Amino acid sequence: MSNSLLYKKTIKNGFSPSHVAEVGVWHPDTSNILRYIESGIKATLVEPDPDSINLIKKTFTLGNVTLHEVAVCDFDGEVELCKRESSTFVSFLPDSPAITNDNCIVQETEKFTVKAVRFNSIDDGSIDLLSVDTEGSEWFIIKNLISRPAIVSIETHGGIYTNPYIDQLTHWFKTNNYSLWYLDDCDSVYVNNGKVTVTLLDRMKLVCSKVRLKMKFTRKVVSKKIKRSVFANGGCQPGATIDSDSNPSEG
Repeated sequence: MSNSLLYKKTIKNGFSPSHVAEVGVWHPDTSNILRYIESGIKATLVEPDPDSINLIKKTFTLGNVTLHEVAVCDFDGEVELCKRESSTFVSFLPDSPAITNDNCIVQETEKFTVKAVRFNSIDDGSIDLLSVDTEGSEWFIIKNLISRPAIVSIETHGGIYTNPYIDQLTHWFKTNNYSLWYLDDCDSVYVNNGKVTVTLLDRMKLVCSKVRLKMKFTRKVVSKKIKRSVFANGGCQPGATIDSDSNPSEG
């Protein structure tokens, strides 16, 4: 998602958060809450990767930012992570964008161990806008939420990837009085029904987005099957490009 799209849509809707949070920041310039941070709004960031942490510290020097240098899981202790380019994910996950879209086979040199905590040890109950992009472990954050943010942006799909905990996430949002506001190529953005209104135009755009994403998903599935077939018949070597529309880092 463009780091300005969420900001623009919330401003247009008339919603002004007082406390924003992002779990899985990666690079500061791609942060989904960058515009809010630049506006001086209180921000809580969570990022476990040492390289990203160094960039965040150099970039966000204002007093409105609190950084937690941990991974968020459904337990406290330590967890093994895998890092592949822009994707850092928990090693025991059943799926992640890197695994599904990029056929990632993790090497030992890509693994590292960090401190793990439950999100309820970070969440003070005042977060009113939350962005989560943890490459498959988003459910660990949502299931331990203390706050009930007005807006939640969460990575649920991308390419041929679907979040492995999509059923649990969908159920949680439904039972906690949230509605799906809009979709982009990777994220689902939900709003608390008591705090933000989903208009008829929003619903119409959502239908169009679902159709577009379904068509894109089908096209990529077919493309991947063709690649496998070509490779199996010796018509192409791994690494060659067949589908020019394919984006291996998508999702």
